[in-house]
Amino acid sequence: MDLSRVLAGPLAAMTLGDLGADVIKIERPVTGDETRGWGPPFDADGESAYYLSVNRNKLSVALDLNAPADVRILESLIRTADVVVDNFRPGTLERRGLNVSALLAAQRELLWCTITGFGPTSSRPGYDFVVQAESGWMAITGEPAGSPMKVGVALADVLAGKDATISILGGLASRGRGRTAAERHTFVSLAASAVAALVNVAQNALVSGENASRWGNAHANLVPYELFHAADRPIVIAVGSDSQWKSCARALGLAGLAADERLATNAGRIANRETVVNTIAERVGSRPASYWLTALARVGVPAGIVRTVPEALAEVDASPLTGVAPNAPGTVRLPPPRLDEHGALVRQHGWAAFERLTSVRSA
Repeated sequence: MDLSRVLAGPLAAMTLGDLGADVIKIERPVTGDETRGWGPPFDADGESAYYLSVNRNKLSVALDLNAPADVRILESLIRTADVVVDNFRPGTLERRGLNVSALLAAQRELLWCTITGFGPTSSRPGYDFVVQAESGWMAITGEPAGSPMKVGVALADVLAGKDATISILGGLASRGRGRTAAERHTFVSLAASAVAALVNVAQNALVSGENASRWGNAHANLVPYELFHAADRPIVIAVGSDSQWKSCARALGLAGLAADERLATNAGRIANRETVVNTIAERVGSRPASYWLTALARVGVPAGIVRTVPEALAEVDASPLTGVAPNAPGTVRLPPPRLDEHGALVRQHGWAAFERLTSVRSA
């Protein structure tokens, strides 16, 4: 059961659907998921690109949770479900007559994952932009002398959605082990997922006791590891080891840097960051990107061009209707549903609606 809206929850439910789960998405009548109106762009059927990106492999049922009859329909579906995903604020479902604790107690294998903005006791709405600001991300993103900058994707939502999926899969793997109702109700927050995603940046601050800085397209711990402008377009060079450094300097025709013992270790290159970066920048700017990518690839140095979004999409399986194909071993079985597209079918047949829908499609 997908009782969530916007991004993190729908992404988690869609991922489970990609892996083979039958997913029923519950939406409010008339307007549905907020993201249905988050455009343009809209496709020819009036569906927003945002909504389409995270709602394939689901059936849609519109229920009014202020109407007791609709709450009873929802409760009957939950009583035969394996997993529920929601992102309501604390007490919202209970005020509408849906007792989550009682459902978990009655169904000894039911898993319930609640996605929040700032934890299970907080009623603050969870919006990615706010979380990026408060998690430390914006403080370390952007040019060193510029303003704090958010990431170009709602990545806090995406990571929370992935964490929710992991939580649910872990719960499914532990079925039959007598977990309590409280243990089967997991909470994932955007804020916690975002702070955990600071990984090495967080550890740098913990170990050094110093605040993290913005590095733009450079790296706090590695040199050279940043963007350079070739004669025709930007490229990135990512040297991750001392042996790669020797290969990189030689491939760029910088024998002097390759022979400089001060630069033989990463710590030495960090100490001489300006010399290394400026010398490489001048050299890379003398030839087109393709020349340097070929030279660096020949000696195994990680490098790449800065692609546009259409360029990146051109090399993957992607559809204007169903989005980017599953990365995990999943399949796209159903396009994102129109609002309440399967309401009558689910009201009549419950979870068996999936079998009936499949048989109709096969016929």
